[in-house]
Amino acid sequence: MKVLVTGGTGFIGSNLVNKLVELDYQVEVIDNNLSDAGKINKKANYHQYDLSDVNNLNQVSRILNSVDSVFHLAAKARVQPSIDDPVGYELNNTLSTVNILKACVDSDVRRFVYSSSSSVYGDNDNMPLKENFKPNPLSPYGAQKYYGEILCNTFAEVYDIETVSLRYFNVYGEGQNIGGAYSLVIGIFFDQMLSGKPLTIRGDGTQKRDFTYVGDVVNANILASESHMVGSGEVLNIGNGDNRTINQIADLFDVKKEYIEPVLEPKETLADIKLAKDLLNWEPTTSVDSWIKQQIIDYEKK
Repeated sequence: MKVLVTGGTGFIGSNLVNKLVELDYQVEVIDNNLSDAGKINKKANYHQYDLSDVNNLNQVSRILNSVDSVFHLAAKARVQPSIDDPVGYELNNTLSTVNILKACVDSDVRRFVYSSSSSVYGDNDNMPLKENFKPNPLSPYGAQKYYGEILCNTFAEVYDIETVSLRYFNVYGEGQNIGGAYSLVIGIFFDQMLSGKPLTIRGDGTQKRDFTYVGDVVNANILASESHMVGSGEVLNIGNGDNRTINQIADLFDVKKEYIEPVLEPKETLADIKLAKDLLNWEPTTSVDSWIKQQIIDYEKK
C-alpha cells in the first residue's frame, strides 16, 4: 500500500516513516528540509517541497497519485516559539494543512490522518482531558492545531474524504530534539545533563504533564489509517493516561536543579484515552520513568 508522510524528517515523522517501511508500505515523504541525513530512510522516496506554498500543489498532486492514506505531521512545533513568531507559524501551519487537504481531495486519497496537539485544550481544571471539552488554546500554535481539526472535519463533510485527528500529549523518545528552541523538557534535560549543567525548571516544577512515547504515537497513526471505526472527522487523544510533575521527571536524572522564570503554560495535562482504545484498539505501552532510566544507563555506557 502506498502512503504519504508530510514532515517525514521530523522527530515523530521519521519514526513513523521507519515503522511504515518496516511494515512494507510504499512510503512517499514530503518535507521542506531534507538536510538531516540521519532522518532519511533509504527505502522511502523523499521530496522537498514547502506545503504552505500553493505553487507547489501540482507537484504534490503527482506525488499523491495512487496514495491510499496521508499522515500530515508537517508543522512548526512548540508553543513558546509560536508566541514569538505568530505570523510565521500561521503561514506555515495553517496554509500547509488546507493545501495538503485540497490536494488529497483532488487526488482521491482515501484517508487523512492529522497530527494535532493537547495544546488545543489550554488550561483546564477538569482532569482527565476529554475530546468533548471546549478548546481553549493559550498560544498561536494551539489555535492553529485546533483550526486544523476544524478543517479536517469540514473536509470530511464537504469533500467526502475520510479524516481523523490525533491530539498528542508531550511526545518523547528516540530521535527527539536534544537542546535548541524546538526541544521539549525531556530533550532539554538530557542536553543539560550531558553538558554538565543543572536542569532548568520553569516555575516551581509542580506542573504536570502526560508524557507519551513516540512508538505509541506511531502505532496510533497506523491504526488510525486502518480502523473502520473512524474517518468522519473524529478527534482522539493520544496520551499515556497518566502524568508526572516536572520535578519528578528531573529527579530521574539525579542532577542539580535550577528554577527559572515561568512561562504561560497549562498547570496540568492528562489524557482521557478511552476513545482511542475503543475506536483504534490502541494502548500505550511505555512508561516515561523506565524509558528515561534506560536512556541514562545507555548514555553512561558510552
